[in-house]
Amino acid sequence: MNQEVALITGCSTGIGQALAHACLDAGYQVWATARNPETLAPLVARGAVAVALDVNDAAQRQACAERLRSEAGRLDLLINNAGYGAMGPIMDADRDTLLKQFDTNVFAPLQLVRETADLLRDSKGLIVNIGSVSGVTTTPFSGVYCASKAALHAISDALRMELHPFGIGVLTVMPGAIASDFGNNASAAITMSESSWFKPWEKAVQARAKASQNAQSTSAKDFAKELLGYVKNPVRPEQALIGHNARSMVRQKRWLPLSILDKRMRKRFKLE
Repeated sequence: MNQEVALITGCSTGIGQALAHACLDAGYQVWATARNPETLAPLVARGAVAVALDVNDAAQRQACAERLRSEAGRLDLLINNAGYGAMGPIMDADRDTLLKQFDTNVFAPLQLVRETADLLRDSKGLIVNIGSVSGVTTTPFSGVYCASKAALHAISDALRMELHPFGIGVLTVMPGAIASDFGNNASAAITMSESSWFKPWEKAVQARAKASQNAQSTSAKDFAKELLGYVKNPVRPEQALIGHNARSMVRQKRWLPLSILDKRMRKRFKLE
């Protein structure tokens, strides 16, 4: 089979769905995954292969990789997009919240790379890990999420160096504000106890959960189109900043003294 194959996680809505459409437009055979494969009907109608995949389920990850080997026989592009955003004060994050955040955003992508590495090696393929500017510039009330994305960035950097001798590339993508269901999902995942020190800032916590969803947010379609431009470019960077405020958020971290950045964040979230 000569057609290139792309495996994309978290395709039910938002960025994942837009990436699947963009890859179909680019001529890939797309394997689109979601916990509920019924949500993938619009992609299946265009020729995508629907796969039931909870990225935290080891058996489903293994079954997905085995099905790829037996039916497609190759993998050229792996996009680890599925993610989870736990919001709330660090002081209120219990162990279960921490584990779920890191399981979904850090360990599951790494495990999926391991499950499919032989196929990627054969095709000299590309791994795309969807991180976040939040993994660079930390904000209040999203510390657990920020930490998980920072960890994913570090793992991506290590994989890029270690997999280079085998012809496998790694691209870390750091989205800014992208229009998606992230705000609603993050709001549903807010952790704050009734006795929390931060009850007076509850509205600020809710605002942080929805911070990426506003009139200036980049559409998922535009995000996907720009990302595919990097994917198809043989001279691609190691990292790609895409979306509203992505570059400005990273510039703040790189160029502002930490004391000034902290003060700005405290002021924004009314912690002064």
